[in-house]
Amino acid sequence: LVVMLYDGAIRFLRQAEHALGEGAYLHSHEKLGRAEAIIDELVATLNMDAGEIAVRLQAIYLYCKRTLIESRLQKSPDKIREVVALLEDLRDAWATLAAPAAAPAA
Repeated sequence: LVVMLYDGAIRFLRQAEHALGEGAYLHSHEKLGRAEAIIDELVATLNMDAGEIAVRLQAIYLYCKRTLIESRLQKSPDKIREVVALLEDLRDAWATLAAPAAAPAA
């Protein structure tokens, strides 16, 4: 499920970047909002009792939110790409962790 959330956020961010590049600011704003809602969900589901990993993930998510706000204000596709890169790295890590659980038992 977490990998699917990352996939959705990345998809919306790419759509926002594309819309921004075309000058479709309202459409970009909508897609950024959807990605931010997914990031909010990722923050809300963190188990802060899990220790340092949860604290670090929370910091990354909050950084992503702040960077997306800046991208809106500055109309900066570069800032969107920065967040996409971060989320892609996290998505790949979660997919690697989930792979053994998804493998059929022998």
